[in-house]
Amino acid sequence: MRQNVHSGIQWERRAAYCRGVKVGSFIAIAGTVAFNERDELVGEGDAYEQIAFIFRKIEAALAKLGASMKDVVRTRTFMTDIDQYPIWERAHKEAFDGIDPVATCIGNAVLMDPRLFAEIEVDAILSD
Repeated sequence: MRQNVHSGIQWERRAAYCRGVKVGSFIAIAGTVAFNERDELVGEGDAYEQIAFIFRKIEAALAKLGASMKDVVRTRTFMTDIDQYPIWERAHKEAFDGIDPVATCIGNAVLMDPRLFAEIEVDAILSD
């Protein structure tokens, strides 16, 4: 059985995708940026605020699918400025300390809005 959740941002509607999908015990959360459900940028000019918001948004999507951050097994981050890596590192540790999923962080990405510092996606697996 497949379950989709949406966050309501404009790109989901325009491109026909959802925030997260659960199939069986596997959950994929789409690339997530720091826009809230009203299509407002959160944390303009502040990489930490944007990244922390992204993790909260991911956590909310996981909860709608019956999961939590503890179920995350992989994170993938695309950053516009790799010099901001220590900020990502701090926010990632706050979100996943003790969970320690595998992680990828790619720098110098071009994202859909030049004000964005990062886009993050995760995969999770529900345990029996």
